[in-house]
Amino acid sequence: MSTKTKAKEKDAPADGEEPKGGRKKLFLVLAVLLVVAGAAAYFLLFTGEAEAEEPVAGEVVALEPVTVNLAGGGYLKIGISLQTTEDAASGGHGGGGVDGSQALDLVISTYSQAQPADVTGAREALKESLEHQIVEAYTDEEGVEMVMGIYFTEYVTQ
Repeated sequence: MSTKTKAKEKDAPADGEEPKGGRKKLFLVLAVLLVVAGAAAYFLLFTGEAEAEEPVAGEVVALEPVTVNLAGGGYLKIGISLQTTEDAASGGHGGGGVDGSQALDLVISTYSQAQPADVTGAREALKESLEHQIVEAYTDEEGVEMVMGIYFTEYVTQ
């Protein structure tokens, strides 16, 4: 055998053994991949929040109170105001401001299904549900919110 063949046999790994430095390279590649994945996750999660801006509050539009017949008997006189956004004043939903007819329709349909015990006991839960429905109804096709919240101005049960 020549000396070159003996050197190759000496450097070649035996069956079942990994070559020297193989594990180090594997760990190095995994570490680099973890750093890249972490940086990508940070970029996607935290830079996306900066782009999604909160709507800026505009004027408050007071709607006339309505009286609603409750499902289990009794009445609720409820008045709400809509907290509009600056985008609503710049031309959403028909130009100059917000039309409250959709909101009043949602008030009637939400509360006419409620029991008197729900109206008094679960007031905040009903308000959150109503607010979500109204905000969704006053969001245009591009996702611009015209209403960002509601306020109760009157809430009388009998």
